[in-house]
Amino acid sequence: MRFSIRNSLRFAAAATAAMPLSLAIASSHSEAPFIKSLPKVDATDFYIFNSYESGREDYVTIVANYWPLQLPGAGPSYFSMDPNAIYEIHVDNNGDAVEDLTFQFKFDNNLANGGNGITVPVNGVDVAIPLQHAGAISAGNVGALNFLETYSLTMINGDRRSGTKASVTDTVNNSATFIKPWDNVGDKTYVSDTGNYDDYVVSTTNSGQAYNIVNFAGCPSGADTGRVFVGQRQDSFSLALGEIFDLVNFSPLAGDTPDDESRNEIADYNITSLAIEVHKDCLTGAGNGVIGAWTTSSIPQVRIMNPAQSFETPEVVGGAWTQVSRLSAPLVNEVVIGLPDKDKFNSSEPKDDAQFATYVTNPTLPFILDLLFRDAVGADSNIAPSNFPRNDLVTAFLTGFAGVNQLSTVTGAEMLRLNTALAATPRDEQSNFGVVAGDLAGFPNGRRPGDDEVDIALRVVMGALCHPVDLDGDGNATDDLNLCDPEDAPVGTAAFTDGAPQNALRFGNSFPYLNSPLPGSPQTATASAQ
Repeated sequence: MRFSIRNSLRFAAAATAAMPLSLAIASSHSEAPFIKSLPKVDATDFYIFNSYESGREDYVTIVANYWPLQLPGAGPSYFSMDPNAIYEIHVDNNGDAVEDLTFQFKFDNNLANGGNGITVPVNGVDVAIPLQHAGAISAGNVGALNFLETYSLTMINGDRRSGTKASVTDTVNNSATFIKPWDNVGDKTYVSDTGNYDDYVVSTTNSGQAYNIVNFAGCPSGADTGRVFVGQRQDSFSLALGEIFDLVNFSPLAGDTPDDESRNEIADYNITSLAIEVHKDCLTGAGNGVIGAWTTSSIPQVRIMNPAQSFETPEVVGGAWTQVSRLSAPLVNEVVIGLPDKDKFNSSEPKDDAQFATYVTNPTLPFILDLLFRDAVGADSNIAPSNFPRNDLVTAFLTGFAGVNQLSTVTGAEMLRLNTALAATPRDEQSNFGVVAGDLAGFPNGRRPGDDEVDIALRVVMGALCHPVDLDGDGNATDDLNLCDPEDAPVGTAAFTDGAPQNALRFGNSFPYLNSPLPGSPQTATASAQ
């Protein structure tokens, strides 16, 4: 494997020089000016990896996170999804950067009591209560829940708007409508004789676990059974958020900033996860076993505020679906795309990524890091890589490595690429640095929750791939990728980090892998509550 990978990488370096280029590197929390005003449809993280749960070796897990920075106790309305939007996961299995499969989520919000809400008698008059629940909720009793959220999932073969559609259904009762569990408002609401929040979530599914077992009617026979989870989870990203965007207000070297759990400022927040587990034979089609994937959200082109708003119709919508968020590899829109084009990127498709070429061929992040940290790393001159165009970034993020995660047709486009034929690495054996540390099942061959994207991105953008790396996993960085030369990246071996730890042991070992959401109460609840 070592010999074939190294030679394939040499081929990739030569081939990408002639390709249309787009963007590069490594979550997206309020990453663009317009999407900041639409948090319900803002994608935060995207994962795709070969399932490493025991017995699920033939499946791929895909997770799209939305609704950034959910403060657990931020009631009373909490974090429902937008019923006038669609949330989609797209898969390209032939390399043309166009979706061949789409998994489309649509939500519906309703009040209890036939849409009238729970009422209480006040001086002989039944009056609707102002809260989304009227008492304790448990696995055996949800009668106090005043806010009911459901969703449907449609699988589309071909074009996302004109392709062949098939409803995803419950394998037990054939229903196409699923319950989205209410958010974790706090321990008093859910802790009872019949369990806690996790037990309540399980009570909404058909599996005895947090997920539903479903039939993907659009998949081939024998590969049409899978899993779906939709609901609140603890935010899975790890980042020293405030310091990063305060001109990187710390020394970015591991020796100066060792990993410290307190540095992960996102750990005290939740997100909403849309997760599917699909058989590989459904996803790969007639391709070479490598797939590309990304997530988007779209809203109707016309939204008119209702001057007499009601629960069901606060606005009137119409017109074509218009994409407002897009995400695959994390941090692309935050730290790669220039401010004038951030909203444009969110509305674009991978097939059109050549329009963003300048942002990867002449990336600005290394320039900024040089301004901030030339002295910190003891350099006398520019520490930014000097190899232009940056074909090392093109290979890692836009075309994939030949022989590892390159599709049968190579198109320069920003997608996460996954080789479904490479065996998953068990959770306890995963390296949080993925491929360059010899763990071929990790980033940029897809992305797992435990991959340390921030540290990887900082190091790669500063030229780590110009120096030998540990592709064979023997503990020695001796594998030369021949994408650029060591002298092109004077600090390419520096251990850049944000000091916020990330690894697979922080997460579960089974679908949907991400941790249960933090409760809104008591106030003593912390990120350690998993």
